[in-house]
Amino acid sequence: MSVAVPLSLSLPPSTETVAIALDERGYDILIGPGLLDAPASWQGLPKAAAALIVTNETVAPLYLDRVRAQLAAHYGRVDKVLLPDGEQHKDWNSLNAIVDRLLATASDRKTVLVALGGGVIGDMTGFAAAIYMRGVPFVQVPTTLLAQVDSSVGGKTAINHPLGKNMLGAFYQPARVIADLDTLDTLPPRELAAGLAEIIKYGPIADADFLAWIEANLDALLARDKAALAHAVKRSCEIKAWVVGQDEREQGLRAILNFGHTFGHAIETGLGYGEWLHGEAVGCGMVMASDLSVRLGLMPADFLPRMRRLIERAGLPVVGPRLGVERYLELMRVDKKSEGGEIRFVLIEGLGKAGMRGAPDALVAQVLDAHTA
Repeated sequence: MSVAVPLSLSLPPSTETVAIALDERGYDILIGPGLLDAPASWQGLPKAAAALIVTNETVAPLYLDRVRAQLAAHYGRVDKVLLPDGEQHKDWNSLNAIVDRLLATASDRKTVLVALGGGVIGDMTGFAAAIYMRGVPFVQVPTTLLAQVDSSVGGKTAINHPLGKNMLGAFYQPARVIADLDTLDTLPPRELAAGLAEIIKYGPIADADFLAWIEANLDALLARDKAALAHAVKRSCEIKAWVVGQDEREQGLRAILNFGHTFGHAIETGLGYGEWLHGEAVGCGMVMASDLSVRLGLMPADFLPRMRRLIERAGLPVVGPRLGVERYLELMRVDKKSEGGEIRFVLIEGLGKAGMRGAPDALVAQVLDAHTA
């Protein structure tokens, strides 16, 4: 069961809280600096004899000991699983490593899993939590901007398959999300840019004013200004919370969160997982989806250069790899949003409004020709 943070707890004064409203599965997203070392961040979590921290070899030297120290005040045993870093390791082998550790330590169905890392760690830990003994609680501790604004929120968990990204997984909500903005200080510039892609998407799909704010404050975000980051993370989480609260299992509205992802996932799968970061592929995918929105007459012509300019300013690629039109189409037909073999795209139907539509292959081919090299 997910747990809300007790109101009596004293969090750092700059902490923002966004609630995910899902009845008994609802939980809080804590956003702000200093949260890893704040005892209040870790109080009120599900009770258990043991906790298992899942992290990777890049994040562990930075934050593992600090998180373990906080958890030791609440759990008699705190174990760890150290996985290799990278999207290419979001697979059965890594998932099995988590389950193997749980079984080797005789972990029961109350054991709390803690995902300490980016989106790959969060997705795999959540999936392991969903399937171990048919469900154990888990906590998201996202350390990348992309994970803080997107993958840690909303309960999507998965691993990749060679034929498609995130094709094996479950909807399974965390007990809490602890997004410490200080962890972004150690983020490589390329990872920061990847996170900006997921922030940018929220503007055109749900909030035109937020899109204008991002354009005006992008330099501050790139400079890691804490006030700008706090606003961007909070507003992104608010929009996602609003969407997930209405459509937890992506039967309709939640699909709009995949703006740019149909093209982006094809890039990731076609090149091989890990060649491009997820946010890089989504950024380029948003350029393609913006062009398709214009070509279908849903948006005025100036929308495409506006989006391309913003995405390029964020340090993201705006030209995709030339995999070949047929290969792109083949990969996109495996996308989870496809229906009966028809590719479905998230397109912009007006600033702040998105919808799902099909498009003729010939028109999609024109978009791919215009934005690949």
